[in-house]
Amino acid sequence: MKPHFDNLTPLAHAAQNRCFGCGEANPHGLQLEFLLAEDGTVVCPATIPDRFEGHPGYLHGGIIATLLDETMSKAVRARGITAMTRHLEVDYRRPVPSCKPIRMEGRIIRDEGRKHWVEATIFDAESNSLAHGKGVFVEVRPPRPS
Repeated sequence: MKPHFDNLTPLAHAAQNRCFGCGEANPHGLQLEFLLAEDGTVVCPATIPDRFEGHPGYLHGGIIATLLDETMSKAVRARGITAMTRHLEVDYRRPVPSCKPIRMEGRIIRDEGRKHWVEATIFDAESNSLAHGKGVFVEVRPPRPS
């Protein structure tokens, strides 16, 4: 993926959202803020604190997977679709530093009915790819009235 920096629009979400990844109402979460590029790619510049480390100076692998999952989820949500992760693959390419600027980018690759194939990448400040994820997200529909 090429880096996105221009013409980004904030991606809105519910004010009382308690999501671990993006919820402003979750004081223990990552509180990520996502932006939308003109081509539909979601972008999230962030600096993740050291409380999410595994090895000193680097993010825990589970947090890296969470960042990728959250970015893919927002790529689907940017289309007005609520979906949940069905399958997630993570390629840990290089250690992801804590307390330093990183950028996540995600986009939908293809759709088939309620299924959405998505990918996301974590980049460092020099646009090196640190981790890459692929996933399948399934649209969640409201429950039927009884």
